[in-house]
Order: sequence, then C-alpha cells, then structure tokens
Amino acid sequence: MKFGLWEFFQITGALAFFIYGMKVMSEGIQKAAGSQMRNILRTMTKNRYLGVLTGFITTALVQSSSATTVMTVSFVNAGLISLVESAGIMMGANIGTTITGWLISILGFKVKLAAYSVPLFAIGLPMLMVSRSKIKAWGEFIIGFAILFMGLSLLKKAVPDIKSNPEVLNFLAGFANYGILSRLFFVLVGTLLTIVVQSSSAAMALTLTLCSQGILPFDIAAAMILGENIGTTITAELASLVGNVHAKRSARIHSMFNVIGVIWMVIALPFVLKGIGHVMTTQFGMIDPLGRDANIAKESIPIALSAFHTTFNFLNVIFMIGFVPWLVRMAILTVKESGESDENYRLKYIGTNITTPELSILEAQKEVSRFGEVTSRMTGFARKLLDAKESPKKQRKMLKKLAKYEEITDRFEVELTEYLTLVSKKPLSPKLSIRVRSILNIGNDMERIGDIFFQISKTLERKIDDNIWFNQQQRDRLNELFDLIDEGFVIMTNNLDADHYDKVSKDKAVAVEDRINKLRNVMRRENTEAMEKDEEYNIKSAMIYNNLFSSLEKVGDHIINVTESVVGEI
Repeated sequence: MKFGLWEFFQITGALAFFIYGMKVMSEGIQKAAGSQMRNILRTMTKNRYLGVLTGFITTALVQSSSATTVMTVSFVNAGLISLVESAGIMMGANIGTTITGWLISILGFKVKLAAYSVPLFAIGLPMLMVSRSKIKAWGEFIIGFAILFMGLSLLKKAVPDIKSNPEVLNFLAGFANYGILSRLFFVLVGTLLTIVVQSSSAAMALTLTLCSQGILPFDIAAAMILGENIGTTITAELASLVGNVHAKRSARIHSMFNVIGVIWMVIALPFVLKGIGHVMTTQFGMIDPLGRDANIAKESIPIALSAFHTTFNFLNVIFMIGFVPWLVRMAILTVKESGESDENYRLKYIGTNITTPELSILEAQKEVSRFGEVTSRMTGFARKLLDAKESPKKQRKMLKKLAKYEEITDRFEVELTEYLTLVSKKPLSPKLSIRVRSILNIGNDMERIGDIFFQISKTLERKIDDNIWFNQQQRDRLNELFDLIDEGFVIMTNNLDADHYDKVSKDKAVAVEDRINKLRNVMRRENTEAMEKDEEYNIKSAMIYNNLFSSLEKVGDHIINVTESVVGEI
C-alpha cells in the first residue's frame, strides 16, 4: 500500500474525529460537574502540594489539561487563587493528562471499544433531548466518548501497516543512531506534531497508533512524547497572547516547568527507558519494548509509553515542586505588567476567551470592581478643577483628564457589553442570567457617571473662561457635596469588591444617597432664596452653581444604582 494524498487525508480526518470527540467529552463533563470541580479548585489549593492533587483529580475527570489550565488561569484572574497555588494545579494537570494515554492504550488497543461506540450513541442521544441541563451534559459526555474511540479506531485503520511500508522504519532508523542529537530531533518532531494538531492528547494518540503498527520504536516514540509536552505549552503560550498578564504568567510557568523537565529527561532517557523495560519484563511478563524487532515488541509499546509518560511527569513534579516560588518569580520577571496609566486603561481580567459562564461572570465582576475604583477618581479631578488655587496649567490638565476618562468609560461599557453578550450565548441558569443583567447595568451606570463628570468639566471650563467666582458658602456647600459623593464611591467600590453579591447590603449606600438628596435640596433652596433676596448675588455664578450640584446629585443616583444592581434589584 502506497502512502499518498488520500491516505494523508484519512489520517488527518481520523485525528479530527478524535479531537472533536475529546472536545465534546471534555465540555460535557465540565457542564455536568463544573460547579463541583470549581469548588475543588477553590478549596483544595491551600498549598502547592494540595494544588498538585487538585490538578491531577480535575484533569483526570475532564480528560483535558487545557480545560484545567483555563479554569486555573480564570481563578487567578478573578483573584480567587494565587500564582503559586496555580503552579501546583498545573503540575498536577500534567500528571492527570497522562490518564488519557492509559485509556487509549488499554481500551483503545486492548478492547475493541469502537464496536461499543454505536450503542453509546443510542444512550447519549436521548439524553441530549432532555430539558434538564445536567442530564443533557452527561449525554454530551457519552457521545463525545463514543466519537473519540471511533476516531481512534479510524486512525488505527488509516495508518499503514509496517509490513507494507518497511521503508518507513528504515527511514526513521537513519535518524535514530546519533545519541542525544537523535533524541533532540524527535523531541522537535513531537513538538511540531502537537503544534500542528493543537492537542497533546491527539498527538499522543497518533504516536501510540504508530507504535501499535510497529512504525515507531519505543525510544523514538518516548522522545516524541517529550516533545508533545513542550508542544502543548507552546499552544498555551500562543493562546495567552490575547490574554491578560495573569494568563501570560500562568502559561509561562507551565512552559518553564515542562521545558526544564524535558531537558533533564532527554539526558536521562536511556536509563529511564531501560528501567521501564526491566519492570515490564520482570514484573509483568511483557515483551521488552526496547527490543529491536518492532513487530514483536509493538504490542507492549503503547503500555510502555503510557508508563513512561506518567513516570516522566510524576518525577518532574517531585523534582520541580520545591522550585515553585522560583518559577513564579521567573514568570513575573519575564512577563512584565504593563505600566500603563489609567488614561490608557485596558481590560485586565476579561478578554476574548470565554471559559465557563460562572468563571466568565466572576472575571467580569472583578473587572467592574477595578473599574469602579478608576471611575471614582473623576471626583478628585473635578474638585481640583473647582479649586481656585490650582494654576491654569493644572486646570487644563484636569480638563483633559476628565475628557479622557469619559472616553474610557464609553469604551469600557462597549467592551464589557461585547464580552457579556458572548457569555450570554452560553447556557445560563436563571441566577447567572440575572447576574449578567446586573453587571450590564453597572457598566451602563459607570458610563453615565463618566458622561456627567464630563458635563461638569465643561461647566467648570465655562466658569474659568468667564472668570466667574463662587462665594465662600457656595464653595463650602460644593465641598460638602463632594465629600458625600466620595463617601458614596467608597461604599460602591466596597460592594463591587465583594466575592458574593448575594451577601451585599445596600443600607449604607441608601443612607448616603438620602444625605446627598437632602443636601441638594438645601443647596437649591439657598440658591433660589439668594437670587430672590440678595441683589449682589451673581446670577451667572448661581446658574453654574445650580448645574454643578444638580449634576453631582445625578452622580449620586448612579452610585446607588450600582449597589442596587449588585444586590439584584434590576
């Protein structure tokens, strides 16, 4: 049998089938047990050792180290776990992902599971029709499981048998006799393979399939598996390019951990492989996978490779876990947080990558909390603009700042809305739907606060240009109102910073809002009476004064609106 374009598409199509099955299965189990797994991640990360166990359990359940890494990065973004704790989880995820190799080796090659795949569709499809989301998610998992092993069965059939293509083995043998250089070459091959298929599990499945057909000898396949460990980190690095600084640092820790592990294992590879071969022949009575006759040894190679994969990742965790603080320091050192000023505000916690709805909403909450604090600074700029002691140069600077911040609030609302619109396309529980609407309302109120402060800046600019002055009472009252606005902002940002919106009380915010309204009424009455009774009272000053305290009271309205959205009053 000649290997041509048709055979190439047979293999790539089978790989695509396998990857799709893995994706459906992983997403199904995440939906079915997502909240429980997230609770595990949050509660079992008190130290790096528990983090390793957590990462292993989570990845073994979802059968995707990428899913575990995404959840971990999301928790770091949301401030729920530290970078040190996330490093332990990702180390455990590396061990957990080796379970996939064992499933493929034992079930995919020892059991004709493809024969059971079609009946699994009969079980999974009716479950997809059920309205209950959890049952539907388990149906997705079952169908994904069936597709995965159908893909593996097709892959086994698509890979040409070594007896028909002995030149393939001779070709590979030509690269296998250069010691450490040969190992490095096949590490590179494994890395490139994983980058091309964008899945370490799919690359592992292809490697195991080539071994089962006798095309790849044990030592060559082991070197390729090391490369696949690097390849999966490059995929994460590429994915993090559009992420925030936390995503980049988490990806960098994962990369350094795997690359350092591959470096020492490339040196120790001959000794480790001999050890695995010795254990398999003496303890389990299997054929030595290092045997030169590929046709004889090929039955034992998939099991031996799975054992090697687990051994490598387990030893790497043992060697590297003591260096987690160093890995974190290096990640922080190599991935700098941009020193952008608030005038160049960028979303820090949310981006284009949508994970599970719960985590995405947590990140959106963290973003509006951060932005609430940034928005509250506008009152300080307005106060400086009001201050007669400020020089014209500083006043112009404050005018520019308020104009810039107004643009930032506009952009923030648009980007937040776009993000939450993507989140809304995912299946949401009624509680999460309310939370999405609450956060959208919060973004809208912050944008309105920006608009009002911009209007205040234009009013004060007109005051400055026309050389209009306030009397002492007007200044005192405005400063008193500014103090209440600042107090309202403090309460608002504290409420936004709460981990659980359900536990927030609006009592303090309501009290401040009442005081703002009462002071506004007093200022309006005093201003009206002064215009009626005091002939020397400056009418232009009174009009600007009225605009200012009315606008500040509207800011107070939007501040209380934010807290009402936090507590779910939408």
